Amino acid sequence: MADFVSAMGILLTPYCLIMMVIGGFIGLILGAIPGLSGAMAITIILPLTFAMDSNVAIAMLIAIWVGSCSGGFIGSILLGIPGTPSSLSTCYDGYAMTKKGEVTKALSAGTVANFMGTVPSILIAMIACPVISKFAVKMGPWEYFALGLMAITLVASMSKGRMLKGFIGAAIGLFITQIGYAPISSTPRFTFNSYYLSGGFNMVCVLTGLFAGAMILSDYAKGETGAAGTFKGKIGKFTLPLVDLTRNIGNIIRSFLVGLGIGFLPGMGAALSNVVAYTMAKNSSKHPEEFGEGCVDGVIAPEVANNASVGGAIIPMIALGIPGDGTTALLLGGLTIHGIEAGPLMQRNYPVFVFMIFLAAVFAAVIALVVEIFGIKAFPLLLKAPYHYLYPAILILAFTGVYTNANNIFAVYMALMFTGIGIWMAYAGIPSTPFILAYVLGSTLETNFRKAVSFSRGDMLMFFKRPASCILLLIAIFSVLWPYIAPKLKKKEK
Repeated sequence: MADFVSAMGILLTPYCLIMMVIGGFIGLILGAIPGLSGAMAITIILPLTFAMDSNVAIAMLIAIWVGSCSGGFIGSILLGIPGTPSSLSTCYDGYAMTKKGEVTKALSAGTVANFMGTVPSILIAMIACPVISKFAVKMGPWEYFALGLMAITLVASMSKGRMLKGFIGAAIGLFITQIGYAPISSTPRFTFNSYYLSGGFNMVCVLTGLFAGAMILSDYAKGETGAAGTFKGKIGKFTLPLVDLTRNIGNIIRSFLVGLGIGFLPGMGAALSNVVAYTMAKNSSKHPEEFGEGCVDGVIAPEVANNASVGGAIIPMIALGIPGDGTTALLLGGLTIHGIEAGPLMQRNYPVFVFMIFLAAVFAAVIALVVEIFGIKAFPLLLKAPYHYLYPAILILAFTGVYTNANNIFAVYMALMFTGIGIWMAYAGIPSTPFILAYVLGSTLETNFRKAVSFSRGDMLMFFKRPASCILLLIAIFSVLWPYIAPKLKKKEK
């Protein structure tokens, strides 16, 4: 209880509250604008947090994350263009309601659904993390290696039908982690006798180049230089859709569980939960023909699910040190940069900090709710922001942060190099999420592998002799084989 009170005291300081409000605004804005994202916002702000207290810095990053998850539905409803991939399914009925003149109802329902998905999922995560940590703390290096490998494999194998390219992205990420001194033996690798490469590539350089630089230049090359679009309708005051919420209790509970469960699984994320929840809502509805024609049920279900995935993704990040998606991988990187090691021992070593993360997510959800309720009429203004003003400002902030963090021009060159790598990956169709996940987990993966091999005196079969490790590795193998097995099973059923 004392840790909870201490965490609350940290968040209620004026400075921390102000930074969280700013973070929530930034996340909401970038989440609402199609083409931008919360991941990009975190990448930009991360270097600027080095001068902050670690508590304030992480609270601000959490606020950006939650704000971006909440803001994605704005573009979906007003323009039919999702602000983030996690609001894809919201377009179907949200935009249809806008065309029917029910834009206020759609926005109000989406606002409440966001909050109903986020806060309960965080509370469940607060309860689940200590339980999972007690089991995880008993794991050895064999289990940790298998867990990390499973996470990377799951993400790579589910890269939207591009499994080979997903593994290529993961391989590149793992290779990047090999540059610098080895974690145990301290042997220099691929340093070319350069002082700047002795510690490997700076995380800020990698993330800035891959997310900020590559994404912006790719969009610019596609000709996306104007505003996202213009909404010409009229938005009224926020109205609590009590009748619709009451009628959708079953739909809300089901969508919440879908989002929580999918968010927990590595690599799945809010985008998948959004689609699955919408599909299940339509299939279980008594009036499925209304979906796609402007049914409020089709707004509530996906928005509850994609925000419930926030709490689901926090659980493996804190309890296991495994990010649930690309954005939580960035947050995990932020924790590492600020000297906080996520994983089973985090609850014991940083109890106040853990409570602070949970409470920051709840506070961020409240901030997003208040902003969306009282700023509902201003939503169209967010979508009018011209990219040719936003892009230069983002790039200047991002690369200034890189230089400030490293205090040398070499870091800027490296960020530019990773910008080029990011552009090449986008051109080649190589997904960035496996790359980021492998890059963040690479060092941990190698360290635990070396420890496991050393402890077992070179016996590689020990990975399969230990039950938990064996199960995790079998899941990893199955995730690779399943895309090949599934089509054959479908043919047999027919």
